Amino acid sequence: MNMTDIHALLRFVVEHRGSDLHIQPDASPSVRIDGSLVRSGFPSMTESQCTELGRAMMSKDQAAELDRVGEVDFACSEPHSGRRFRVNIYRQLSGLGIAARLLPPVPFSFDALTLPDAVKGLAEHQRELLLITGPTSSGKTTTAAAMINHINMTRPCHILTIEDPIEIVHRNGRAVVSHREVGRSTADFATGVRAAMRQDPDVIFVGEIRDAETIRAALQVAETGHLVIATLHTTDVAETINRVIEFFPMEQQEQVRVALAGATNGIISQRLLPKVGGGRVPAVEVMVMNGRTRDLILKGRETHLLHDIIADSAFYGMQTFDQALLKLYRAGLVELEEAKRAASNPHDLHLALQQEGLQPV
Repeated sequence: MNMTDIHALLRFVVEHRGSDLHIQPDASPSVRIDGSLVRSGFPSMTESQCTELGRAMMSKDQAAELDRVGEVDFACSEPHSGRRFRVNIYRQLSGLGIAARLLPPVPFSFDALTLPDAVKGLAEHQRELLLITGPTSSGKTTTAAAMINHINMTRPCHILTIEDPIEIVHRNGRAVVSHREVGRSTADFATGVRAAMRQDPDVIFVGEIRDAETIRAALQVAETGHLVIATLHTTDVAETINRVIEFFPMEQQEQVRVALAGATNGIISQRLLPKVGGGRVPAVEVMVMNGRTRDLILKGRETHLLHDIIADSAFYGMQTFDQALLKLYRAGLVELEEAKRAASNPHDLHLALQQEGLQPV
């Protein structure tokens, strides 16, 4: 096994418009296409072949990290197409596993991604914290890249990204873009965010919030007049707020709640659905911070009421997942069953479809 073998597999992903490659011992490599995992047709690999292939992909430092902690993240390129992949190599029961995510060739526009207008509006804020959330494979990286690209093309400023690993490389537009990678150019996310204040940034992108120290640093930077864009693995807006607060011990949570309400400009949460005609399309829940949402966050135990406020605040660009799904179905972008499957409340979506004459009573 050598790099030629992995490049053939990566090229297969690119040519078949896949999103992810999975390699495990004693199984044919699989590729995720339009959200479904399918066998690639390549022959199965033994445990020793998977180990050999994984070792060929890694640097000495990356191999040492794998040996030390059992997993390692990095980025690589497929030379034929020039496309970049985010790779995770990890130890599992039968040997080494390899997961490679195909990254967008260039940052997409908001229109190309069918993102709501409010997402563009949030990206045009000059300060505060903007959270992009969703489960794994929900398109957070692509949406963040569209925001950074928009700022890069429209605003003369310094954009600093802190990622693990660096996924999409942005060339300087009107802005100057600096890319830093956790483990190579900074110790961790929290250290990179704190150090950013000495690097004269206007916009900071934090690839992932994983702990209390990172969210604390991000809030502090946002409070000082910078725009901080960060991603977080949560399922919707209400869970995002609760998760951020629960990072901290009980005696600090009220202070964090105040900081979050005061320093956040918005939260968007995503789910990807199969698109009619092929590909995938995001359903996006949007919360824009205003007096009502800020008061609810400050009240503490009433975040479950956020759904109703978001549903009633279309004037501010807000929408719930179910409202987003209704728009996607009305536009002919998703099938009805896919919309129902992704709904937060399938019954409410059913009623909304009936009210619009899109579903039999």
